[in-house]
Amino acid sequence: MPLVKVKTLDALRNLSGEELAVTPWFEVRQERIDRFADATEDHQWIHVDRERAQRESPYGATIAHGFLTLSLLSRFMREALEVGG
Repeated sequence: MPLVKVKTLDALRNLSGEELAVTPWFEVRQERIDRFADATEDHQWIHVDRERAQRESPYGATIAHGFLTLSLLSRFMREALEVGG
């Protein structure tokens, strides 16, 4: 889906509830998860312990922190939306 361009914030508000864009896939590797764990001091096993997560997690692997996922929104917004101009 191409970059969505809107000229004003009001035009953006009018798109509320609409699917604006689908960005390309972005792989979150374990190294990024580990660095985020260090930055936030959140070393819960579900994020950083590969062996335990493989054994005990319902996903069979570690998972990214929710806040890490949210922090990527600024990246996806740049890929999906342009306001102004």
